[in-house]
Amino acid sequence: MSDVASIEALAGDVAEWRREIHRHPGVAFDVGPTASLVAGKLRAFGLDEVIEGVGRTGVVGVLRGRRAGTRTVALRADMDALPIHEQTNLGHASREAGKMHACGHDGHTAMLLGAAKHLSDARDFAGTAVFLFQPAEETSEGALAMIEDGLFERVPVDAVYGLHSLPGLPVGHFATRPGPVMASVDRFEIRIEARGAHAAMPHQGVDAVYVASQVVVALQSIVSRNLDPLEPAVVTVGAIQAGDAFNVLPDTARLLGTARALTAASRDTIERRLREVAEGVARLNGARAQVTYDRISPATVNHPAEAAIAARVAEGIAGPGNADPAMAPLMIGEDFARFLEKKPGAFAFIGNGDTAGLHHPAYDFDDRAIPAGIRYWVGLVEEA
Repeated sequence: MSDVASIEALAGDVAEWRREIHRHPGVAFDVGPTASLVAGKLRAFGLDEVIEGVGRTGVVGVLRGRRAGTRTVALRADMDALPIHEQTNLGHASREAGKMHACGHDGHTAMLLGAAKHLSDARDFAGTAVFLFQPAEETSEGALAMIEDGLFERVPVDAVYGLHSLPGLPVGHFATRPGPVMASVDRFEIRIEARGAHAAMPHQGVDAVYVASQVVVALQSIVSRNLDPLEPAVVTVGAIQAGDAFNVLPDTARLLGTARALTAASRDTIERRLREVAEGVARLNGARAQVTYDRISPATVNHPAEAAIAARVAEGIAGPGNADPAMAPLMIGEDFARFLEKKPGAFAFIGNGDTAGLHHPAYDFDDRAIPAGIRYWVGLVEEA
């Protein structure tokens, strides 16, 4: 049986693993059932090492090929779900209230398990394959937790690769690019301190709602006037909280938002100007602004050589024209970026077809993508 045929034959089992994972989601580091399933299967596959509890609840599997070789390549899948009420009404829908796999992590984990099973059956590759199953991707904490827990000292690797489902891309197609492929993710809070008054006598106070509104408008000048127009960036205010009465000017307002950038220089400029703009607009209106700016995760930046390998492997699976090697970068974030700060590597996308979007309560991973995903992981081990 050829490799393609054997992977196709394995895909049904992998789909069942995926649905079992989907039924029992866990968020952040609380991924016990999934981590236990992963560790149990890796041991059953006969891997050389299975390490649990890396970065609190991460699982690492090590498999050595039977051919001579010294390179070690790591493949990463994320295990955590989201705090979302599922609305798919599928037979394998989440049985955990308020939790669901709305970002494809169940599919990522199952495909990587499938690759581990396939590779372990023959070990027909050189060097060592390392399988990283990471918790807490959605909170941007898991990759760093694994690194700080000594991941790369305990299991040294030469390169690391990631793969993510992408709605809108045809099933089984791939996309990647060298350089920035996803944006940095930052969170900010701006607290406006003004002076309350009766709504009918605004001259006796300083209107925190008006000041907050001016700040929201002024923040849009950062991207349009302070950054290179050829470098994508986003500054979004997602929430404004102020007051609780129709006839009172509140003395405080709170703005919550996010900033995204593809380069470190743009990220630095956004943080600096956000503080300057918020504080300046508030002061101009007789109020005060307190800014809290938290950097969540850096931009996901693919290394050129590894991105070329990823694109070559993907095209060999999907066929010419079905594996975009120069996709436009996305302004969403990924804490896989932490791994790429430590090791060369690349992140790619696999198509999920015309489905609900990521983080949508009606999203479900398309099991038809499983054979292509397994072949991609296997191809990376053989190629890299």
